[in-house]
Amino acid sequence: MTRRRSRPPGRPPLALALPALLAIAFLLLPLLGILARTSWGELGTHLTGPEVTEALRLSLVVSFWALGLSLLLGVPLAWLLARVDFPGKTLVRSLVLLPMVLPPTVGGVALLLGFGRRGLIGPWLEGTFGIVLPFHTSGAVVAATFVAMPFLVISLEGALGGLRPRYEETAASLGASPFRVFVTVTLPMVAPGLAAGAALTWARALGEFGATITFAGNLPGTTQTLPLQVYLLLQDSPEAATSVSLLLLAIAMAVLVALRGRWTTSASASVRGAPPTTAAPADPATPATGPTAPTDPLGAPRIPAADAPPQDHTPQAANSSTEQPRWSLHADVSGFNELTLDAEPGTTIAVVGENGAGKTTLLRALLGLTPRAHAELRLGDLDVTGLPPHRRGVAWVPQDGALFPHLSALANTAYGLRAQGVARTEARTIARGWLDRLGVGHLAHRRPAQLSGGQAQRVALARALAARPRLLLLDEPLAALDQTTRAQVRHTLRTHLAGFAGVCLIVTHDPVEAVSLADRVLVLDAGRTLQDAPPAEVTRHPRSPWVARMLGRNAWSGEARGDGLVLAGGGRIVAAERLPEGSRALAIIAPESVALHRDRPGGSPRNVWPGSVREITASGSRLRVLIGSAGSPDLIAEITPDAAAELGLAEGVAVWSSVKATEVTLVSL
Repeated sequence: MTRRRSRPPGRPPLALALPALLAIAFLLLPLLGILARTSWGELGTHLTGPEVTEALRLSLVVSFWALGLSLLLGVPLAWLLARVDFPGKTLVRSLVLLPMVLPPTVGGVALLLGFGRRGLIGPWLEGTFGIVLPFHTSGAVVAATFVAMPFLVISLEGALGGLRPRYEETAASLGASPFRVFVTVTLPMVAPGLAAGAALTWARALGEFGATITFAGNLPGTTQTLPLQVYLLLQDSPEAATSVSLLLLAIAMAVLVALRGRWTTSASASVRGAPPTTAAPADPATPATGPTAPTDPLGAPRIPAADAPPQDHTPQAANSSTEQPRWSLHADVSGFNELTLDAEPGTTIAVVGENGAGKTTLLRALLGLTPRAHAELRLGDLDVTGLPPHRRGVAWVPQDGALFPHLSALANTAYGLRAQGVARTEARTIARGWLDRLGVGHLAHRRPAQLSGGQAQRVALARALAARPRLLLLDEPLAALDQTTRAQVRHTLRTHLAGFAGVCLIVTHDPVEAVSLADRVLVLDAGRTLQDAPPAEVTRHPRSPWVARMLGRNAWSGEARGDGLVLAGGGRIVAAERLPEGSRALAIIAPESVALHRDRPGGSPRNVWPGSVREITASGSRLRVLIGSAGSPDLIAEITPDAAAELGLAEGVAVWSSVKATEVTLVSL
């Protein structure tokens, strides 16, 4: 029996390959025709004739003017379409695309009826400004711009759509105005899309024919561009027309080859904001020892009022004995989040809660960046509710840091100071000092892609602190780091938050961060405050099953009945303490208080449940065993490896779990 040879991977089906090859041939043959019919010996003569050189000069003038107009008008239009929702947006986008599908001659007629001497605004242009567009070089520029500008708008809109807004939002939180954000962050990050659109726009304007001849005419030296010259040469000198066509073909192909397909991609990885690579190893959090490392506490940089002139930020000024401003926090938040938040200067608050609880919404409300919630915000004696984000003095560090990929670590750190009007040299001196304090001063000239995750987070923190914020917001700043780097950055963060002159809010899912970094823990549930207390109080008496489990406890809600709780998920727990009959409460059991047995235990335990082992995981030097039971909620026990071996525990093994009534803590809800 003959075995059929398998088709190599990647080979296209024949039914698709043949039409595709025919399509390639269909597109290639006309180009080959030009190459085959070109009089190569007379090519130089044809291209250096006075009529051709004049037409080429005029084409270059018209195309570059068209490119300039397209950049002036198309860049703001692309930003509007990508960033703003407004009535009629679909219609505006259709208007942008219309010149691409409209026959060029029809476009020329439309331009005549709009801008001609008898058009809609042509008489006004002529009477008011003396401008006559038809049969003038300016008319050729208008025609080329009308046809070519859509290429720029579409390409740039795609790039803007792929740029994550958090880069721009972070820049605003550092004090940059919307225009400064657009110029210094948005445009540099979408530069590949802008360059691709500009190149296509210029190439299309250079080759424009139909709209130009209809609207501006074919006047030598005035509106007769190179494509129009080809049209005339076809009648008198076909060989010369072929040579000029070859020139236009070469220019178009050069543009396309230089772009290498970038116009087909909405945004590159850098525009989308891919996280930085980990090319550099994580460095230990060692203190700076160089002469440029300032030694003042974290809150030393002055924090001026929103309308105050920039103050002296030199290390000498920071070390002066002048009393530094301190900023308390009062916020009344409404909308999805309904809560009131008060904190004294120097307070660090950990914001915790399950997904969807409103943690990030709270931060964005304080920043003034979300319509879901509104914050009446007072920092110190200053009411910043009505101020735009860049004037609030509220610095934000997103989970990934959102370092600007086109700037070095030093330029990133100095960004907020520069946005606030600090001179470049002074801003960089202060920025280098902050980088030294956080142990990354030696990385000042690296780009974000050359930093490890821990290094990038330290730079992001230095950038936020260097901007002299009144309120510091950290959105899961350590979540993306490995355990070793997380411990290093946590130590650095704890050290520098100790002297912060404002209030800091940290969103976290890590109980170690909440306990070690925060003075208070704010527990959110569906946008409301469930608990706001010191970490020790939240650890002892969590009022949320989610928080209790985050802290490693077993927790179930239920209703008080007799000597215990009837659980909402089924089952019953007996407790030593008593609560009012029918009251809602949370039963909390530490995993180390759960005893495991292979047979039903006797003696004093009041809570005994049968079950089976579902999962065994390591937790430091101990093992956490998840026990599932049909008659009661899942239970986590923490035992030693020796005890697990003695019991012969493995997934699926039947066990009994027991808890003494005195080990059950009841927390009223």
